[in-house]
Amino acid sequence: MIKIRPVQTKKDLQQFIMLPFKLYKNDPNWVAPLIMDQKNFFNPAKNPYYEHSEVQLFLAEKEGEIVGRISAQTNTQHNKFQEDKVGFFGFFECINDQEVADKLIETAYNWNKERGLDTLRGPMNFSTNDECGLLVDGFESPPFILMTHNHSYYLELLTKAGFAKSMDLLAYLIPKRPTPERLQRVMDKLQKRGRFVVRELSSKNKKELRKDLEIVFTVYTKAWEQNWGFVPMTEKEFFHLIDSVIDLVRPEFFYLAFVDDQPAGFYVALPDYNQLLKKMKGRLFPFGIFHLLLGRNKITAMRVITMGVIKEFQGRGIDTVFYTKNFQIANSHKKLNIVNAEMSWILETNTMMNRIATNLGGWVHKTYRILDKKIN
Repeated sequence: MIKIRPVQTKKDLQQFIMLPFKLYKNDPNWVAPLIMDQKNFFNPAKNPYYEHSEVQLFLAEKEGEIVGRISAQTNTQHNKFQEDKVGFFGFFECINDQEVADKLIETAYNWNKERGLDTLRGPMNFSTNDECGLLVDGFESPPFILMTHNHSYYLELLTKAGFAKSMDLLAYLIPKRPTPERLQRVMDKLQKRGRFVVRELSSKNKKELRKDLEIVFTVYTKAWEQNWGFVPMTEKEFFHLIDSVIDLVRPEFFYLAFVDDQPAGFYVALPDYNQLLKKMKGRLFPFGIFHLLLGRNKITAMRVITMGVIKEFQGRGIDTVFYTKNFQIANSHKKLNIVNAEMSWILETNTMMNRIATNLGGWVHKTYRILDKKIN
């Protein structure tokens, strides 16, 4: 008999967090998240998402064993901005058992239906501002930093549970190659003609850093508001996210663009710290910290996470300068030996970004999918 129960106690939460460690123990490409980070993420007192939306975690139990999990969540920020009534699920993990999957989905479906929502969408952990998407192609390699990984049979489980594709998110792999000298000349011309300058994130002091990050928050909201699935972050959410990754940020991979001193765009790439997390097996202590400290300069890949240019400043070549600058620095970095990069995720409908990734020599090496199921 399959029993679905809500996560209510610390023991329940521990079981929820630790289930993937069991399900992926024989998967060489799974990268364990830091357990302490997961506990903070699901702590309403620490994660600002809980301030505007509801979340309920569930566990599936069969014959006394935990065999699945799922989150059900509302997202008032999304529905207010997109003017729709979508409910969400995330953190889906399950043994290869259709009945277990059906019970988990039914629970998330009913939970959202009770709140008057008309669509169940996911996986979202918790939103498009977090890790999201079901891996449907590209299981042969580990995910890059802040990207998901799952068993290949999950798509069949969710399809049989009534889900259909809503949108694909593409991840491009881009190999290292010399940056042509002519690109430097093009960069200079673009900046002069477009009256913009590009500089690195300030690392002088915390005050200057905070000022730059406030600029990023403003630009991000304006630049991404037309994108499918965009969810505006609250200021608390934004700085909570920044706090969680700031120690991973390298200023030489984080840029701001200004047109006549007006903020116009931003760009963020991170070294692929998953190469280190894989060795840490979910624990920072006692030995994980050494992998992190000693391995920081041995990372061989980076992920281009996000780029945004405010609509009124698009078409000036700001995006071209961002990418060219980043790849130039990565190719000649004195400490990091970057051999390839991932650009992810890119909406399958984003013609411009898909063209840029292809022009940089990239190809789609992983595809992630967002799925919908109508709530009747």
